[in-house]
Amino acid sequence: MQPKLFFAFIALSVCFTVSAQQKGYYRTPCIYQNTIVFTAEGDLWKYDMTTGITARLTTHAGVETDPSISPDGKEIVFSGQYEGITELYEMSINGSVPRRITYDFDFWSIHACSWTKDGKIVYRTEKYSQLPSPQLMRLDPVTLDKEPIPLWQASDGCYDDAGILYFTRFPNQGSKTKRYKGGFIEQVWKFDGKQEAKCLTADFDGTSTSPMIYNNRIYFLTDRDGTMNIWSMDKDGKDLKQQTFSSGWDIQSPSISDSKIVYQKGADIWLYDIKTQPANMYMIVVK
Repeated sequence: MQPKLFFAFIALSVCFTVSAQQKGYYRTPCIYQNTIVFTAEGDLWKYDMTTGITARLTTHAGVETDPSISPDGKEIVFSGQYEGITELYEMSINGSVPRRITYDFDFWSIHACSWTKDGKIVYRTEKYSQLPSPQLMRLDPVTLDKEPIPLWQASDGCYDDAGILYFTRFPNQGSKTKRYKGGFIEQVWKFDGKQEAKCLTADFDGTSTSPMIYNNRIYFLTDRDGTMNIWSMDKDGKDLKQQTFSSGWDIQSPSISDSKIVYQKGADIWLYDIKTQPANMYMIVVK
């Protein structure tokens, strides 16, 4: 073999090896039982924790992101760009033709936050706000009827079984500044629909966001120890406990199903099981 051809062959072999070993950049995961849906390469993917099989769900040139799985595990709602501007779409968790379910023409902030027990979608939008500020809405994905949740600047939230909403006030300020304590700090609030909302994290002047509910406790993200970690408190904002102890990389985009929380850390997806505490906290290896 000629020297030039030999070195070209070696170079190609190295390139193929690096390509085969290269991992993806995995973002915005959500979970239902043993199924995780996440964003990579601008598309949605489904990962089965039981079999270890990953399947691509979308291939559109636009971005599909921020999935959320229905309470029965059959449907996904997500932000998509199928018709140019980002809107909410719904499709089967096994993949299907996406169905557009919003017509808000909201350029930046539209985002599905959670589902109610009766199958309504809680999402945020600036469509119905008088200022460039988020508004939470409840949407029936069957009839497309929607109603505003009467809260000013609420940007994320979920309901417990008693119909009480735990929500984040103010949108994510977006700079990723460590230990941000400016005028747009997010805080977790409680709203029963009968009286004024109550701030549950007023004891800390930094960020507290992304509330999730399990076993009568609120799990949420906060940077009280200098890095975004998962903490928990009771439904009155008491009995504060730190659940994860990441350092350096912030935890982002958490999603809960029963006792399991998936989240993004760096470019990877991690799983934390509340029942087993740190003994079952590990990185999801997507194949």
